[in-house]
Amino acid sequence: MTLDVVILAAGQGTRMRSTLPKVLHRLAGKPMVRHVLDTARQLEADRLHVVVGHGAERVRQALDDTPARFALQAEQKGTGHAVAQALEGLGDGKVLVLYGDVPLIRRDTLATLLSRVDEACMGLLTVTLDDPTGYGRIVRNAAGEAVAIVEQKDASESELAIRECNTGIMAMTAQQLRRWLPRLSADNAQGEYYLTDVIAMAAAEGVDIATAQPADPLEVEGVNNRQQMARLERAYQARIAEALMREGVALLDPARLDVRGRLTCSHDVDIDVGCVFEGEVELGEGVRIGPHCVIRDSRIGAETVIEAHSVIEGAVAAGLNRIGPFARLRPGTRLAPGARVGNFVETKNAEVGEGSKINHLSYVGDARLGRDVNVGAGTITCNYDGANKHRTDIGDGAFIGSNTALVAPVSVGRGATVGAGSTISKDVADNALAVSRGRQVSKPDWARPAKIRDH
Repeated sequence: MTLDVVILAAGQGTRMRSTLPKVLHRLAGKPMVRHVLDTARQLEADRLHVVVGHGAERVRQALDDTPARFALQAEQKGTGHAVAQALEGLGDGKVLVLYGDVPLIRRDTLATLLSRVDEACMGLLTVTLDDPTGYGRIVRNAAGEAVAIVEQKDASESELAIRECNTGIMAMTAQQLRRWLPRLSADNAQGEYYLTDVIAMAAAEGVDIATAQPADPLEVEGVNNRQQMARLERAYQARIAEALMREGVALLDPARLDVRGRLTCSHDVDIDVGCVFEGEVELGEGVRIGPHCVIRDSRIGAETVIEAHSVIEGAVAAGLNRIGPFARLRPGTRLAPGARVGNFVETKNAEVGEGSKINHLSYVGDARLGRDVNVGAGTITCNYDGANKHRTDIGDGAFIGSNTALVAPVSVGRGATVGAGSTISKDVADNALAVSRGRQVSKPDWARPAKIRDH
């Protein structure tokens, strides 16, 4: 059978206290609804449908790079009404209904549910909770078969004691859905069409209702407010931390790690507290990351040490590098093996050769440094003239003295030396010394001006 996945994402989420549509609030760096879409794609669905309503255009724009089809629920009249908006675009196979604000649902849980669906059987995902307050209860007959869902406000005393609850996630065939949806009624206190009413219809028709449960109740927990958002964020990060540690990564405190993308680690990686990894990050064997670093879309080679409070984005460190503390590597930075970038150094679009060092308080941008270059403290490459960027080229073995300004475009030759405090605006030849600064004047026994005091 083919598979359609319908994701309900039309709600406003008033308890989030935000103008942003609820499903676009970010968990681990990406909108909640994207987590649900990614899980649906793992099921190899034939078609993905997203039902939008509040902030529909913003949701469409946020997902414009996905293969999802969009259906508009102009008025929010309940979950049954929402699914009905996607009915026309469904195929003739199975249909899985998910929620854009339930981001932690796992593929395996859904695959188990779908495996039980055919024309004689629909699937319902339930969860057993220690405290089921607020949830619809699953009512079973004497044979143990699910036959109805009773909402908390309508439940009897005996039904309130039931701990098996409805998650809202269900699967059925498209034919079943086409039979049942038109029969839904809004004759209730809220005046809405509830998808859960199809359970009683299925039971009345003699269609079996197969149930499945998630391995962890957090899989089916939804987000309605900031507190729940924070809870699921930590649950998601705990999942990632557990997986990393199983692979041999040493996390000094698993509760203080944030991965907002994909982090790939080789053996014997050591990560200190408070680190954030965004986008695609790869850490080679033996890499050590100090506390409170941010690394985004970068590849860090083996045996590299990144000291505390460093920020690295769009950079490649080949290996055996030492970075930081308080270093900033911006996009286009490429460190050859053994290169060092120290405290309060910023690089951008810079190639730093093997064994070269920029150890203190410097800016190197739009530059190429050869092997074994030493850049003194306070050096800057003046790469921007107010309109265009220009390159600086520094040859192998060059020595740049402290507090030097290299005014690009300019090149410093192999083995050349630039004296401290120089402003270099012309090329320096190989093995030459370049000094450009005012002549020092000394006046012996000079008296400083004294402050004139009012009488």
